[in-house]
Amino acid sequence: MTESVAIDVSGQMVTPVEFQTKKTQFNFLQFSAQIPDPKDWFQQQRQNVRPWLVFMQTSNFKPPPSIPRLSRRIMRNIEYFQSNYLFVFLGLVAYCLITSPLVLLAISVSFYAGYKLSQRHKEKKFILLGKELTLAQQYGIVALCSMPVYYMVGAHAAMFWVLGASLFIITLHAAFYNIDALVSEAENYIITQDV
Repeated sequence: MTESVAIDVSGQMVTPVEFQTKKTQFNFLQFSAQIPDPKDWFQQQRQNVRPWLVFMQTSNFKPPPSIPRLSRRIMRNIEYFQSNYLFVFLGLVAYCLITSPLVLLAISVSFYAGYKLSQRHKEKKFILLGKELTLAQQYGIVALCSMPVYYMVGAHAAMFWVLGASLFIITLHAAFYNIDALVSEAENYIITQDV
């Protein structure tokens, strides 16, 4: 009943190449080599937004029990609420532009100049000092000419205000929002696993 079957398994076997990836705790800071399409990336961020009622739920705001848990909490909150924090930043940018009409006007004029250059570039080429300029070079000239105007209207102050306010608000939320009360063990594994 028991017959021995001989199978020839000799030969050369090629093992797949394994890429060694550096594993760090800052996975959200790692960027892919490809630049994503801005529309697709923005759409993906919109789909990843956590519910705003959960984001603002005041019963989950508690001080961290210790300093090591504080840094872990901040990292986990930034990973979990990354899309929400992006929209907080964009909201602060919109607020800053609405309350700074000269900055809004200067940025609008720069974008309009870029739009007109792209329209003109389709019809005929722009020649400066006997050399044809590419569209990217023309955009660079517009950006270079816009810098003094931005400085005069206070865009640098608005930019640093937005960055500072965003950093403060996001860090404050990430430090005091108790993510442990919200995230289940299954989601916790997904958030903290290395990809």
